Amino acid sequence: MLEVNDLQKNYKNFNLNCSLKVKAGHITGLIGKNGAGKSTTFKAILDLINIDGGAITLFEQEGKHLDPKQKQQLGVVLADSGFSGYLCVKDVMAVLEKAYANFDKQQFIGYCQDFELPLNKKIKDFSTGMKVKLKVIVALTHQARLLILDEPTAGLDVIARDEILDLLRGFMEQDEERAILISSHIASDLENLCDDLYMIDEGKIIFHEDTDVLLSDYALLKVNDIQYDMIDKKYILKHKKETYGYACLTKEKQFYIENYHDIVAEKANIDTVIMMMVKGE
Repeated sequence: MLEVNDLQKNYKNFNLNCSLKVKAGHITGLIGKNGAGKSTTFKAILDLINIDGGAITLFEQEGKHLDPKQKQQLGVVLADSGFSGYLCVKDVMAVLEKAYANFDKQQFIGYCQDFELPLNKKIKDFSTGMKVKLKVIVALTHQARLLILDEPTAGLDVIARDEILDLLRGFMEQDEERAILISSHIASDLENLCDDLYMIDEGKIIFHEDTDVLLSDYALLKVNDIQYDMIDKKYILKHKKETYGYACLTKEKQFYIENYHDIVAEKANIDTVIMMMVKGE
């Protein structure tokens, strides 16, 4: 569906060099702190910025060569884009009817009713959550095959974030040939949504794993100095000095549980992995 190979974009104080893949039927997450390179990656995929190297393949052809019909198969939400505040939702709907051959007006209206978005109210008078919901609804209602969503839950409260994630799950359930690439710095949002996760830091992919594997096989080992010296370190991905000794990230939790009965092995989550991959040695 989407393949990014050795993508390079160079700025004065930032260099992007990353690769990732999104398969049909999958929701793939791109996680990392603000400024890590998520938005730059998305803009490059969408051909909104010139790249300095690498290749981007969309729908099995070079991204730059998509024709207008193929581009309509993309549903996009960008963190720094939106509609003029002086438009109302009805105005947006009229634009979408002209722009997309497969725009589903009734579905659009239904979503607006579900999320209490008034059709005649100017967007400038919407709350942050309402504006985000409108952008996501637009991406969902023209029969896109691939959604590219940059921080679609940023700035939302817990309830609003959950509503957006439910929308995305429903989108995927309708057709197994669809896919989503979604970024967020709120890792917990993606833990129960994504099939696999890429982690980006300072413009580079530093981690990729299936979400199920991460949640089942990874662990944070907490050991004192003596235990750290004696344990087998071949399955330690990162370690970090702590007041009690060392925190160690492993993807072989069972190995350490079975062979070292006296050490603490805490189940890892996405936030744990991010912290250890970025700050560990």
